[in-house]
Amino acid sequence: MKLEELVEQFALNVAAQTEAIWRGDAKTGNKHARKYGAAVDKLLAHGDTGRDALLVLLKHERMDVRVMAAAHLLRYKTAEAKAVLEEAAKGQGLVPFEAQQALKRWEDGTWALDLG
Repeated sequence: MKLEELVEQFALNVAAQTEAIWRGDAKTGNKHARKYGAAVDKLLAHGDTGRDALLVLLKHERMDVRVMAAAHLLRYKTAEAKAVLEEAAKGQGLVPFEAQQALKRWEDGTWALDLG
């Protein structure tokens, strides 16, 4: 699968997971989490080339997709990822909470999504 297709799979499944959570459908949400997890694992297996492909999602139209991409890119593109998370964290609701938690884990040294 091409890098662009993996990025698309990541974005589609993050969005689908969010929609499932909002419907109260944890089973479907978990299915989509596994799918975007597999996509990001394949991207990260390509090293910095895969990480660079994921960067496009920092400007995605959906906040949930931007936040999840930023959470995975914190080590690689710290300033850019933190800016996305800090902006999202200003809001209220699930996605801003996720951004707040990613920033908290980064600051306290327990973040571990892409150890390089």
